[in-house]
Amino acid sequence: MAPWGDAKLFFCILFITCCCCTVTLAQIPMDCCLSVSDRPFEKARVVDYRRQISGHGCSIDAMIFVTRRSKKLCVPADKQWIQEVVKHVDTLKKICKKHHYKGKLCTGVKQE
Repeated sequence: MAPWGDAKLFFCILFITCCCCTVTLAQIPMDCCLSVSDRPFEKARVVDYRRQISGHGCSIDAMIFVTRRSKKLCVPADKQWIQEVVKHVDTLKKICKKHHYKGKLCTGVKQE
């Protein structure tokens, strides 16, 4: 094969590799809260939570609560009532783990 043919093949492979990597990286989903609501709700509905930090793929700081029906609630992370809900969920998870995630109380709680 001529030297020019080898160069074409090299650039063709390089182009295909770059396109595949770009498409793969672009398809990584991020589940971010775009806004928060400061409206209180019943803490008994919440079974899980996670913290969203701005600069880690999302634009705002928030606490994301997950309800028994898998609905996500975005709230500001710095409010006092939110810490009470977090404490409630942690207690609920301990109780459910002790009872092997059985019973009405543990409906929607994911096993760790």
